[in-house]
Amino acid sequence: MHTMTTTEVELDLVVDGKQTAADGVTVLALRDPTGVELPPWEPGAHVDLVLGPDLVRQYSLCGDPADRLTWTVAVLREPAGRGGSEHVHEALAAGAAVHVRGPRNHFPLEPAPRYLFIAGGIGITPLVPMVAAAAAAGADWRLVYGGRAAGSMAFRTELTERYGGRVAIWPQDETGLLDLDTLLARPDSGTLVYCCGPEPLIAAVEERCRDRWPAGALHVERFAPKAAGAPVRAGQFEVELSRSGLTLEVPPDRSILSVVEDAGVQVLSSCREGTCGTCETAVLEGEPEHRDSLLTPEEQAANDTMFICVSRSCGPRLVLDL
Repeated sequence: MHTMTTTEVELDLVVDGKQTAADGVTVLALRDPTGVELPPWEPGAHVDLVLGPDLVRQYSLCGDPADRLTWTVAVLREPAGRGGSEHVHEALAAGAAVHVRGPRNHFPLEPAPRYLFIAGGIGITPLVPMVAAAAAAGADWRLVYGGRAAGSMAFRTELTERYGGRVAIWPQDETGLLDLDTLLARPDSGTLVYCCGPEPLIAAVEERCRDRWPAGALHVERFAPKAAGAPVRAGQFEVELSRSGLTLEVPPDRSILSVVEDAGVQVLSSCREGTCGTCETAVLEGEPEHRDSLLTPEEQAANDTMFICVSRSCGPRLVLDL
């Protein structure tokens, strides 16, 4: 179940090792330079790498939660991206210092007797420790992992060698797209489905689970925001910040986050597109219009929390715990 992030740990770590895991994928091992233990984390968690003043990127932790000295992230090089992956691939050599924030988890592995894990490309990263946790718990599970070509699929060899037939590798150039119709044809009330990957894959999995599978069976994590459409409320609205004693007007063309920041109220933020969860804020009064890519429909309906980088207000006024 979704839980609010109440504290963020800021750490100055070093790149203890850097290696290539697949075509275009580099893996960083991060450690504290003094050798102290890092904060605990659970499968599904991610961290922010603060790569520059306006260059903060989120990467899933894909190592072993029992290893308290090392955090491992895998980064896909995206030449058409916004510069984060290029910086990691080009500028972060072994021994480099890197500021890290987290860990944060909006994609936790819930207990279940059976799991179906569906990965697309670099979406394998949060699922690697989930698979290990499912295996350790004695659950019945399978992983279906699709990618453009075998050479681009990080961890494929380790996963097949460790888990054998429970892992199905689907390189698109050899086997075509994942057969989601067959995979998701028969809903099972005891199975949870965890999916991470590019938006077309997630949208296709959501479509097949929407009508057939029980509510709450599907868990997804997005790397890019889903389409939100036009806001419910076209005009401006008022936001009262209960702890700061401020009341602010949010115009149609600005986010709550930017208005709050301009008023001098500090809010931790990162992606500014509703995918990372850093700016999560408690809602004390009013009805938010949820435009994020994180909350489940049930969590949205509770209306007790929102992501102020993208979400807005359905009514004329919101009261926030800021």
